[in-house]
Parts: sequence; structure tokens; C-alpha cells
Amino acid sequence: MAEGVENIIISMYAMVMSVSDIEEQIRELYNIELSTSAISRITKRVSQDITLWQNRPLESVYCIVWMDGIVFKVRENSRVIDKTIYIAIVLQTDGNKEVLGLWLGKNESAAFWLSMLKDLRSWGVQDILITATDNLKGFKDAIRTVFPESTKQICTVHQIRNACRYVVWKGRKAFTLEIHKSIVS
Repeated sequence: MAEGVENIIISMYAMVMSVSDIEEQIRELYNIELSTSAISRITKRVSQDITLWQNRPLESVYCIVWMDGIVFKVRENSRVIDKTIYIAIVLQTDGNKEVLGLWLGKNESAAFWLSMLKDLRSWGVQDILITATDNLKGFKDAIRTVFPESTKQICTVHQIRNACRYVVWKGRKAFTLEIHKSIVS
């Protein structure tokens, strides 16, 4: 099988698509017929690496954790629907950044984040010094419930987006440039 098609299958699998959804997408987009067993053989190659990554030991303390939900249009059962990929990126105590985790959900909610934060606590994370999030209602309370000592702040990108709502359209470019200069300096 062509390496390009295998890479496409693996990337679809990484987006948490089911084997049957991958089969449907490959057929619809590329007019290629593949059995679910062929797709399973391809995805099995990366499954072990994914399992190792999912079960890696976490640090007990993270300096900063950035958390956000990204909405994607996904084809499911021949319909296009919204799904949210929840992502947490951490700044480790050694200064390196890494993706802490990715979770799939229907829409971004504080209840989902609360569940995810509780999972982190049960997996050995004892403290997050700073959490940077959007301004989702209930997010700060969810963080406070699990990591009460964590300093909470709104991500600067979200702060700028929120502030832009109060600036006339013609002035937004100058406004964002000025804000960016003040953050960088």
C-alpha cells in the first residue's frame, strides 16, 4: 500500500476517528476501497506508541498549563458535526513544553474540564502553579476545585480577542499591534 495513504490513515486515527469512519472517508475522498481489517493493521502499528504515551508518568508539579478546546467539523455517520478536541500543554519545571493530553468531546464545558483535572490529580499531578485558559464560564471554579492553590489567568490571546469586541473594526489592527508590543516589551 502506498505510504501516503498509510500516513493519511494514521492521521485520521490520531484525530480519534473510528476504523469504520476512516474506511468511509478513504472511500469518499480518495475512491479507494480498504477493509476495516486492513485499516486496523495500519493503525495497530502506532497503537503501541500511543498507549505508551498515554500511560507515561506525569510530573508532580507543572509550572504552567495552557488549556483550551478547539472545535472541528467532523464527518460522523455521513453527517458533519462539531467535535471539540480538548488540549492541555504544559511548561515543565525544566523549561520544556509538551502536550500533556488530548481529549475528545462534544462541546467545550467546565464540567468536562473538571473531570479532566480530576484525572490529572489521580494520575499523580499534585500542583499546577499557573493555569492559562479562556474565559469559559465555570472554568476557574473547576480549577479551584482540584488545584486550589493554582494561580488562574486568562490566556493573553483570549484577552486580546475579548478586548477586540470593544474596538471598532477599523481600529482593531492598530489595537492588536499596540497590545502585542506592550506584551513583548
